[in-house]
Amino acid sequence: MRQAPRPGASAEGIAPALPTAQPGAGTAAPSPCLCSANNEPAGSSLPCCIERTWRPSSSSKGEAKKTGVKMNEDLKVNLSWLPQDHLEASSPENISTAVSSLIPVVDPEPELIVNPWDIVLCTSGTLISCENAIVVLIIFQNPNLRAPMFLLIGSLALADLLAGIGLIINFIFAYLLQSEATKLVTIGLIVASFSASVCSLLAITVDRYLSLYYALTYNSERTVTFTYIMLILLWGASICIGLLPIMGWNCLKDESTCSVIRPLTKNNAAILSVSFLLMFALMLQLYIQICKIVMRHAHQIALQHHFLATSHYVTTRKGVSTLAIILGTFAACWMPFTLYSLIADYTYPSIYTYATLLPATYNSIINPVIYAFRNQEIQKAFWLICCGCIPSSLSQRARSPSDV
Repeated sequence: MRQAPRPGASAEGIAPALPTAQPGAGTAAPSPCLCSANNEPAGSSLPCCIERTWRPSSSSKGEAKKTGVKMNEDLKVNLSWLPQDHLEASSPENISTAVSSLIPVVDPEPELIVNPWDIVLCTSGTLISCENAIVVLIIFQNPNLRAPMFLLIGSLALADLLAGIGLIINFIFAYLLQSEATKLVTIGLIVASFSASVCSLLAITVDRYLSLYYALTYNSERTVTFTYIMLILLWGASICIGLLPIMGWNCLKDESTCSVIRPLTKNNAAILSVSFLLMFALMLQLYIQICKIVMRHAHQIALQHHFLATSHYVTTRKGVSTLAIILGTFAACWMPFTLYSLIADYTYPSIYTYATLLPATYNSIINPVIYAFRNQEIQKAFWLICCGCIPSSLSQRARSPSDV
């Protein structure tokens, strides 16, 4: 025979049994509903009073007594490993929160995000390396290309080749082998290579001026010795400049002194920029003098052949155009980054650094076209290496005063 359930028995799957008033007590038992004035439970996340939200029917009171007691015991046993503050909160939401808080959180591995600007610089470095490697190979394999002019062109190609390799290595180290040592070595290689490239351009300008101003004595032993001295000085100075970051002149320990190219210091970048402006001014002055000499030579040749009006004008225009292309390309490539390095520092957005540095790398792409592939002797050597022959149009072409 089923026993009548007592009032206050717990509901199945809801909460422990609520205390009820003891019969015969002098005062009324406290209400099991611990709700505040706005019908929210005080000190608990349970919905407002179970007594208000659930009333057992007469048919289910018997089952509620048995199942309710059993659920209370299971709940105490199963949650005995939880902290006490979580056990006091009996809502399912709080229990799930307590369980999840004890599970160790594994941080996801950071995704390797490649900067598109770095990809463009690496591509530019690859093109620079391939193009200048051809020039170095041509000059190295051909023993006839040992004149001072070809030695300087080979120095320029070698400097640009190392600059391209430096850009490729910088991309590899930046994403695969990140360390302070590799960063210093890479930036040192890039700075030394581009410094040697700019110095080689200045040396080529000096050599062209001397070849025109001292045309009768240019091919003497003194000129060859002077060329080797220029090569030793420019490469020695470039290597010393590249070693400065490695020897300690960097901003790795004090970020406030960084320039737009980390880890170069602001003072280092300023010295490089001012040096570039001085070399550009010297090149401009020398090319102006070269232009005057070319115009004078063209005028003398025209007088000898008695066709002053046409030939003098055409030759002079070609010479001026060639010099304008050389200086204009050099200034357009390097001047934006030079001026930006003087006025900016590490706080400026990196996109400006990329936007001004990328044209500077293009100068190393254009240099072989201007200084090497336009030269007749290098063209002949290139055709001999490729197909073992020289085109007839190339072999019959004479050198003019505009080929400076």
